[in-house]
Amino acid sequence: MEKKRALVIDDEQVVLDSVRKILAGEDYEVDVTLSGREGIDRATKGNYDILLTDIRMPDIGGMRVLRDVKRAKPSLPVIMITGYASIQSSVQAMKLGAADYVEKPFTPDQLIRSVAAALDTEAAREPEIQVVVHKDEILKVLERASSDNDFVASLLYHGSYALDGYELTGPERLAILTGDIEWIEGQIGPLTPAQRKWLDRRLSAEIW
Repeated sequence: MEKKRALVIDDEQVVLDSVRKILAGEDYEVDVTLSGREGIDRATKGNYDILLTDIRMPDIGGMRVLRDVKRAKPSLPVIMITGYASIQSSVQAMKLGAADYVEKPFTPDQLIRSVAAALDTEAAREPEIQVVVHKDEILKVLERASSDNDFVASLLYHGSYALDGYELTGPERLAILTGDIEWIEGQIGPLTPAQRKWLDRRLSAEIW
């Protein structure tokens, strides 16, 4: 039987070493990288069965990793690795397409169970479509974010929960929250300066 392949992205070498050792003991072939940017490249070009990524990294955060990898490979299960301060973001990530999250420090059993559950979850569900479905809803969000400071504050501090009143898919929510102007404009056409306001703000500050 062919070994399953895992890619692990984290900016702490000790975490990479730990995950590699645990999964190798379960007969996984494990690749690791300290860079979110390199991880995206390897995940989208390589043939992996599962991806594990830290949510807070200095170059590219885990939400952007989730976004870009799911865009290219919607059926690839992604597990978020999180510290205590990032648990809320990791729970949100599951609403946005992640299969599970594991909190540091984790035990071997916790990690193994999470990986097994993520593989089972992803195999049982249809991958989310990676195109804009709700153009008008996206524009409503962006228009509101251009003039409603309370809404902007809610987006910053509550993330996906601030969008619960809008009919949006996970990929649409993730594009808004990560300031993905290129993808949104590629799907629905050029935005006005007011509509771009929130997205520009998100591009200038990595809060994940």
